[in-house]
Amino acid sequence: MPKIKTKSGAKKRFKITATGKVKAAMAGKRHGMIKRTTKQIRQHRGTRVLFKTDGDNIIKYFLPNG
Repeated sequence: MPKIKTKSGAKKRFKITATGKVKAAMAGKRHGMIKRTTKQIRQHRGTRVLFKTDGDNIIKYFLPNG
């Protein structure tokens, strides 16, 4: 059986913490900032920890080696 490759896009978008949780950037900050309120822009800064089931799926399918 061939080895499972890590998805290149997932490498750039997700980080796994020491405890095995998955961190990701907040969504909705790529474009169209003029439509969003200042509060929305401020609250979407930084990263967040994904829910456990979402994180488990990311690790299983996209980041099997990391």
